[in-house]
This record gives sequence, C-alpha cells and structure tokens, in this order.
Amino acid sequence: MTPTFDPGAAVRHDRHGEGVVVVQTGDLVVVEFESAIQRVPAGELRPAASLATALAGGAPGDPVEAVLRAQALAIGSVNDQWGVFSRSRVQILPHQLWVCRKVTSAWPFRWLVADDVGLGKTIEAGLVLMPLIASGRVRRLLVLAPAKLVPQWRSRLKTMFDIRLQQYVSASDSARSNFWDTATMAVASFHTLRSDGRGARGRLLDAEAWDLVIVDEAHHLNLDERSGDTLAYGLLRELCDRGKIESLILFTGTPHRGKDWGFFGLMNLLRPDLFDPQADRAEQLARLSQAMIRNNKATVTDLRGRRLFEPVRTQSRDYGYSPQEREFYDTLSAFILDGRAYATSLGGRAQTARMLVLVTLQKLAASSVAAILRALGKRRAKLAAMLAGARAGGPSQAGGPEETDDEDAAGDFGELLLADEISRLDELLAFGRAIPRETKIERMLGLLENEIAAGEQVLFFTEYKATQALVVNALQERFGFGSASFINGDERLDGVATPLGPRTLSVGREAAADDFNGGAVRFLVSTEAGGEGIDLQERCSTLVHVDMPWNPMRLHQRVGRLSRFGQTKTVDVFLMRNPDTVEARIWDLLTEKLQRIQDALSNAMEEREDITQLVIGIAGDGFFDELYAGAQGRSGESLAAWFDGAASTFGGRDVIDTARDLFGNVARFDFQAVGRDVPQVDLPALEPFFTGMLAHHGRRVARAEDGSLAFKTPDAWRSRSWSVDERYEGLVFDRTLKGEGAATRVLGVGHQLVNLALDDARALEVRSARLEGLDAPLLIASVRDAVTGLGATARRVVLGAAERDGGEVEILTDWELLVRLSEIATGGRRRSSRPHAAQGAPSDAAAVSERLRVALVRSLPTRVGLFARPEANPEMLLLPASASATGEPSA
Repeated sequence: MTPTFDPGAAVRHDRHGEGVVVVQTGDLVVVEFESAIQRVPAGELRPAASLATALAGGAPGDPVEAVLRAQALAIGSVNDQWGVFSRSRVQILPHQLWVCRKVTSAWPFRWLVADDVGLGKTIEAGLVLMPLIASGRVRRLLVLAPAKLVPQWRSRLKTMFDIRLQQYVSASDSARSNFWDTATMAVASFHTLRSDGRGARGRLLDAEAWDLVIVDEAHHLNLDERSGDTLAYGLLRELCDRGKIESLILFTGTPHRGKDWGFFGLMNLLRPDLFDPQADRAEQLARLSQAMIRNNKATVTDLRGRRLFEPVRTQSRDYGYSPQEREFYDTLSAFILDGRAYATSLGGRAQTARMLVLVTLQKLAASSVAAILRALGKRRAKLAAMLAGARAGGPSQAGGPEETDDEDAAGDFGELLLADEISRLDELLAFGRAIPRETKIERMLGLLENEIAAGEQVLFFTEYKATQALVVNALQERFGFGSASFINGDERLDGVATPLGPRTLSVGREAAADDFNGGAVRFLVSTEAGGEGIDLQERCSTLVHVDMPWNPMRLHQRVGRLSRFGQTKTVDVFLMRNPDTVEARIWDLLTEKLQRIQDALSNAMEEREDITQLVIGIAGDGFFDELYAGAQGRSGESLAAWFDGAASTFGGRDVIDTARDLFGNVARFDFQAVGRDVPQVDLPALEPFFTGMLAHHGRRVARAEDGSLAFKTPDAWRSRSWSVDERYEGLVFDRTLKGEGAATRVLGVGHQLVNLALDDARALEVRSARLEGLDAPLLIASVRDAVTGLGATARRVVLGAAERDGGEVEILTDWELLVRLSEIATGGRRRSSRPHAAQGAPSDAAAVSERLRVALVRSLPTRVGLFARPEANPEMLLLPASASATGEPSA
C-alpha cells in the first residue's frame, strides 16, 4: 500500500536527507530537501522526527545526542555563510569573512573584488571556494591569471586550503591530448589562452561549462572605445556569451584605468543586466554596490574592531656621488641625450626601438653602476661582433630589443644609437670600471650599522639582478657568508661571492622566503619579478629600497610584502636617494603631487581611502617612462616647470571625481555595521563537537604533549568511506600549523572525518532534552526563505532563542549558539545561582517552545538579511535539567 503524506509534513529520505512535502501525486511525492526540490517514490520516504511530535510524546531525549545535533546544526549554519570553519592554514580576518559571505549570499554570483594590496585576495578566494566545494556546488573551477602569478595561485590554494589545481601547460595541450577533457579544477594564464595559434583557445571555449571562474589582475581584460577589446577580454566575453561560466569573480587593485568606457565594459562582463559602457554613468555608479567590493588597509579591523594596519614610516637616506661616479653619470647622461637627438631624426619603428633602449639604459643607471656597466659591456661586445661580421660580408643583426629582461634587452639591441657609439661606449666603460666602490652601497651599509638594531632582519628591493648581486656581495662581505639570500624570477644569480670565489647560485623562491621567515638568514634581496606573492612579514619590519623604480606602484607592491596581516610592528621603509639626480627630483615632484591628490580626495570623503593605486593605474607605465626620460638634461626651476606641464593631466580633477564616485558607491566591510554578526570563533570551536562525536561512538581521545589528538576511527565512519584510516594521530584544530604534512593534519569542515561526524550528528532524531548546565529554556530554529529559486548558497540559518529571567528573550546568532552549547558540553558553563522562573508562563514545554518561537520570528527582519521572506522552523527545544526552571511541575 502506498503511504500518503500531507503537504508540509517533515519526511526523511536515505539519499536526500530531511525535507518537507510539497505535494503528492499518486505514488510520487514532490519534496523540498536541503539541496534541491526532488520528486521521489512515496515508498522511499518515512516521517521525520519533529519538535512537535517530540513534545507531544512527553519523554525527553538523550541530552548528549541533543547537544551534538544542536552543535552540528550551528556549525553548518556558520560555515555555509562565512566559511570560517574551512580547514585553511591561514588566520582569517573579519573583512575576509565578510567578503566570503557577501559573495556567496546568492548563486550564481558575479563580483569584482578590488581590495588593497596585502588584504589577502587568495584567502578570500579560498574562503569562497571551500564551502562551495564541500557542498558540491562547485565541481568545475577555472582560475585565470597572468603567467607569472599562475604558480602562486596553484601553490597558495594547495598550501592554505588543500585545493589542488591542475596547471595548464600549452606544450602538453593538443587536439589529441585535450587538457580540458580531464581538467576539472585548473589554473591557466589568460595570456597563454587568449590567442588560438595551436587551437588552445578553441578547445577551452568548447569545453564543459565552469561552475566558477576566478580572474586575477582583471584590469588586463581591457575594453577601449576606439581600439576595441583586448584578446583576454574577448576570451572572457566569448566564454560568457557561450554560457560557459556560471559564477565569476574578478580581482584587481586598479579596476578603473582612466576611462569610464573600459571600466563599465569590465563591469558589463560581470553584470550585463546592470552595466553598459553606453549607458548613463550616474545610474550605473549607484548600482556599484551590487557588484563591486573594495576594502582598504586604513579601515579593516580585527574581531574587536581595532585597526589592523599602522601607517608605514617612510624615510629617505640621501647620498652623493663620488667624483668618479659624477663623471660617469654626466658622461652617460650626455650619451643618452645625444642618442635621443639621433633617434628623433629617424621615424616610425626605428625611432621607437632606439628610444626604448635609451630609456632602459637610463633606468639601469638609476639602479647602480654595476647594472649599467653590465648592459654597456654586453652592448659593446654585440656591436663589435655585428660590425666585424658586416666587414666580412656576413649578416648583421637589426631590429628592436627582444622581449626579455631590461638588462639583456639593452645589450641585445643590434642597431647603433648614434654614429660613434662604440668609441662612446669605450669611454663610458673606462669611467665606470674606474669606480672602486659605489657610494649608494656604502651609505646602505652605514644605515644598517648605525640605525638598525644588530641582528634585525632587513628586506631589500632592487630593480635589476646586477644590482641584486652587488648588494648580496656587499652584505656578505660586511656581515659574513650566508647572511644574505635572494629572490628573483630566474631563481639564480650570477657573480655571487663565496668562500671558493664568485659563483652562480640557484635558490628557489619558496626556499629563500622560508629561510628568511625562519631566521636562517638575516638579509633577503629581492627583485620585482621574484617578490610578488611572497609574504615576508613573520620576522621582518624593515625594508630598504636600494633603487627607486620609475612607476610608484612598484613601491606600493614592495611594501605590501611586509605591510600585511601578521605584521606585529610598524613597518620602516628607507629610500636610498641621491638628490642630485634627475630621477630623485622627479620622484620628489611626483610624491608631492600624489599627496595633493590624496588630500583633495580625503576632504571629499568621510573615510580615508588611499587612492595611490588608482591614480597610478590610470596613468599607466608609459606615462612614467615618458616623464623620467623627458626630464633628462633638465634641472632646477626649469625641471619643475617642465614637470607641471608634462604631468598636468596626472591625477586631475576627473581622477578625484572618479575615485570619489567609485569608492563612495562600492560595498565595503564596516565593523560598526556588521561586526556583531561576524563569527568570533575559529577552528578550535569545532573540537568539543568532534571529540563529543567520537565519545558518542565509544572512542577515547588521547592527547599528545603538543595538544594534538589521537584516536581509533569509529567503525560506522570506516564503513561509509574506504579512504578513512583505522587510526589517526597528530590531528589538530589549529590552522597555524606548519611543516611537512600540515595540510593533512588540520581538521575542519571539508576534512572527511569532520564531515562524517557532522552527517552523523544531523541524522540524530532527538528533538528535545533536559541538560545540566542550562539555566533557561533554549529553542533552536532553522530559518529558510519562503521564496524558492532565488539562488541563496546558505540554504538555512540557525538561530537560538533563550528565555531570560523576567520573561525576556535573548536571540543568539549561530556562532553564539555554538559557543553556549560547547560550554554546556564541556562543563564550562555554570548554572546561575538563582533559578530561572518564567513568571506567568504556561506550565508545559510546548507553550514555552511557542513563546520562544514567536519572539524569534519577530526578530527575523533585523537578524536575517540573506532571504527575501525568512520563515522559522523550530528544530529543537533544550530545557534545564531542573523542571522548576521552566515553571513546569516535577514529574
């Protein structure tokens, strides 16, 4: 006989779990389960336990099982919204939790996240991913980034979240071995995929759709009103148009590149329903908070509302050239000016190529004598060989510099910069090689010895590897071999002094960073190419800019290696600066102008917002190259007047208006507004529940001296998963754990043992119980949206309603409920000395439950903002062990 179920009846299904009947038609029943609405045979359903039936029966349930089930409900609610219990191996900040909740509050989602450098975009991405992967919402993931950041994304998601991405390598992708046929979680360079020379782009476009696509450095997806879109933008556009992307997150620190058309074109990729480059600007700006998030260091806080970042202290340390250095610098300046005059007489690509080499030489000279000498020496040898070949009737090389390191590009260029270049190079090389010691390096060593405490770690940044080797050698000469290490893009450095003489050394990025963070070396010298994505704040708070890059954005990125979460000291930054050089004077003028722009914006906004990145990003690299190169040969007041004209459009009123409009309309974390809702719990809050579940299965937990857990696995868990081991040791609820194997030892939601424990606890049928340690009735309810199909990722939110003395009702968030339950479970919560008395209250538990339910429902409009029409379903009623505490008569 086919069983029948009334609409609204609570039912249980072995595969889908608990649900509520929508309608029955014959032997098929439509049921709304946690995951989805399903139509199943009536014979596969059975009535589910409910609070109403439990209270009608009268007999209280097992108190241990009641606490375990209530804990599991609260844990699931917290993690679905915030991802706070994901077993990431990195400390999580409130603004990161808020970003996770904001992004995942609906599915599918489309967001641009434009947080400041050092606020943890990879962590935010991981927090978004963990609950979505654990729930099965995201099975196919694609991360797109510039080529140099692809290894970083793969490494950090694996290290911090144990999310394993398959890296796309074009050499292994072909029509026969299609990478996208097997890759379900992949990371790739959009620079590699944007063209279709080997069919890679076409194979990606034809691949199965992605549940989620994450794009880093999304400003590369540029759209220009005149020239059209970039290949990277076109790739994303076509993926979207073909329906290959369900959810999309874009990360960039510089979302607006100076043109509204490009910005709203980027936003159109995300939300074509809200943004269009041709639509009204003001109307679109008002909609930004629906699709763009921006947090900055000046406003983010810890869980107590305290600012996390102190302003960086930046100081200049001046030095002057020696007579030999001055002669070399002046001669080189004349060489560059003569080369520019010669290049100007040419036209088209010939002029552009020569100007590029001259700009590169000027940059190298600003770094160190060693850097420019290396390039000049290589160039001298290249030109001599080229001319010798021409005299012998052989081919001579022509063309522009190759796409390679600046140091190599200047030397590899095979066209004369001016007619007598070889003799001019010989003169320069003679002057440069006569310089015994660089005064910049001597001033740097003096800074270390006189102003920085002995033994304090210091991070150095240089533009070029020749300067890097110069600094490493100077440090080791003064402080001993092994005192300094290096990071660069090649992971190798030529000409490093060793006890056996100069050698080429190879050091991996991660190994160098680990040695520095672990205290094995005192000094670390990094280039821009190698320093991105490396966190170095564990022991170091001092940074020295050995040279000043022309683009100020690079200084911002350098400082971001130390000025990030986990830094316990104020970061001190020192600029090595020769005030007599044109580069130093241009830098001073730029700094003054940026400060004026910042002051103008600060006066127009309530909260301080650092707009340096936005202003510099709008200007672009080309602007700074032209500015520094054009200043060559100018000095004094004529330089200042020329700068005012050349930089007249830099950071103008339109930029300030753009910054105010953008940052005034985006969504941002505000501790005062949402601080109470952010969970003030972390992985240790799971331990009482997990050990309680082990005890419930008859397993004893042993603790090692380091606090780690060891236990024999419950048979019920092993029977449900072949990959569960018979015994475990060394497991911890500590995301700060480091060392080999740490990823497998950290417990959290997503680890199969914790997931099995949660499934077991949620399946317990207890709905009411009396508890020791509870001093007032506590109702636990799940809140869902009465309107279905809106795509919320958090399908239910769990709240508690506790009756206080005097009849008032306290509403508990899910994390507050978990804390209270854990206190009861571990005996940490003591009964109040005065018994609770519900004055004038009805004497039965059903009436208590209804009174608490009504109070909880009244609180929903202000408590739950995720749902269109929240409705509460009472799940459990926990009562004090003493009957008098509820006003009920003793049995």
